[in-house]
Amino acid sequence: MVHEEKRQNLDTLYRRYAEQLFYYLIKLTGSRETAEDLVQETFIRATVALEFSQTDNAKAWLYKVARNVYLDEWRKRKRRERIPFLSKLKKGKDMISPYGLPEEEAIKRSSAAEMDELLSHLPETQRTLLYLREYEQFSYKELQSALDLSESQVKSELHRARKRVREIYMKKEGSADGE
Repeated sequence: MVHEEKRQNLDTLYRRYAEQLFYYLIKLTGSRETAEDLVQETFIRATVALEFSQTDNAKAWLYKVARNVYLDEWRKRKRRERIPFLSKLKKGKDMISPYGLPEEEAIKRSSAAEMDELLSHLPETQRTLLYLREYEQFSYKELQSALDLSESQVKSELHRARKRVREIYMKKEGSADGE
C-alpha cells in the first residue's frame, strides 16, 4: 500500500517536472540526447532514494538530483578523455565543461541564443543559479536547497553571475562596434 502511494507520487512528480528538468539539462549539456538520458537517470535515482514524500520541496530536490547526475556524467566523460584511445574514438562527442556550451555558434541569431552564449562563459554553479532563478522562477530558499548553499552564498553568486554577464555583454558589444 505504501509502495503504491510512493509510485503514484513519483508518477505525479515525473509528469510535473520531467519537461522542466529536460530543458534545464539541455542548458547544462548542450545536447538533447544527453539531457533525455540524464532526466531518466534523475528519476531512477529519485525512485531509489524515495525522499520526495514531501512534495512541497520536491522540485528543489529533483533539480539537486539532476545537477548531481549531470556532474557525475561530466566527471565520467572527463575520466574517459584521459584514456588516449577512447578520446580519439569519441572526438566531438565529449560532454561539455561546466564552463562553456558547444552550441554557441549554431544559435547566435536569436536573443535567447545570445543569452545562452553569454551564460556559457559562467562557471556551472553561477549558470545553474541564473537559469533556475530567471527561467524556472526558483525562490532563494529553493535555490539554497537545490544547490546546498546558504542564503548569502545564493545572493552573492547571483550578483556575481549577473555582473559577469553584463561585463561579457559590454565587451562583446564593444568589439562588435569596432568591427
